[in-house]
Amino acid sequence: MTEALLRGLVIRSQSGFYTVSTQTGIITCKLRGRLKRQRRSGDILAVGDRVLVSGSGVNEGMIEEIEPRLKMFSRLSPQPQGEYQQILIANPDQVVLVFSCAEPSPHLNMLDRFLVIAEKAEIPPLIVVNKVDLLTFEVVQDLFSPYKTLDYPLIYTSSRTRRGIDELRDRLENKISMFTGPSGVGKSSLLNAIQPGLGLAAREVSTITSKGKHTTVVRELFSLLGGGWVADTPGLKALALWDIEAEELDAYFPELRLLVDQCQFNDCTHHHEPGCAIIKAVEVGEIHPARYASYLRIRFNED
Repeated sequence: MTEALLRGLVIRSQSGFYTVSTQTGIITCKLRGRLKRQRRSGDILAVGDRVLVSGSGVNEGMIEEIEPRLKMFSRLSPQPQGEYQQILIANPDQVVLVFSCAEPSPHLNMLDRFLVIAEKAEIPPLIVVNKVDLLTFEVVQDLFSPYKTLDYPLIYTSSRTRRGIDELRDRLENKISMFTGPSGVGKSSLLNAIQPGLGLAAREVSTITSKGKHTTVVRELFSLLGGGWVADTPGLKALALWDIEAEELDAYFPELRLLVDQCQFNDCTHHHEPGCAIIKAVEVGEIHPARYASYLRIRFNED
């Protein structure tokens, strides 16, 4: 008699063991050998993947099948054996991009890189502007004004004053979300404000992951009391783009892609060419100069 397989969600990955949440409970699993032998240039299994598992003991099992990924948020991770696609999370409903308005100052070129990846992967982004209590709100709004005009959703937060915490919690409910951003922007404090102890648990995982170059990487989804899951990533210092060619980059800047077909040349780089509709739009104020400068830095790898 064929054993019935359980469908589950991978919520933790560490040292070849995968924690899977199923309707019958949490099961610790290993990956079936035939799945490991598949050719790949990236992670074969990631937190957020949906899988089918068989049980081999109490709370233990084997992952028999990996369901096709609907989407993934990934970056280029150089490895000794060559380029590698590091999947930060599979099948998220949204990616929550946390940047502080001060201490540290916002690294908006990195934010633009995150948005490019989200656009490419067709994952809705949510921009969280944290530590708003450190500046006047007018200054905060001005810093992030390019994104407001692009209709990217923004939430202004402060874990100290609890501004925006309820709104952020509501945006996470019943969704699989990835929290990410640079180091020091206050992600752990925000998570603790959303749900007591959540940020502490995420920080412990982050500490294990980033302790040393030989430390096993741990990725984990944490359950939310109101429903849903959230994954926190260690503060990122670099974000190299995976499978995005320079020639297609303008397609992932919403304000640029609307004008590309108006350029005089089909292969316009939007840098110096005559008849460039994007350069003209920057000159007349239709495209924010900071976003245009960010596009050029990414396009010509000037970071």
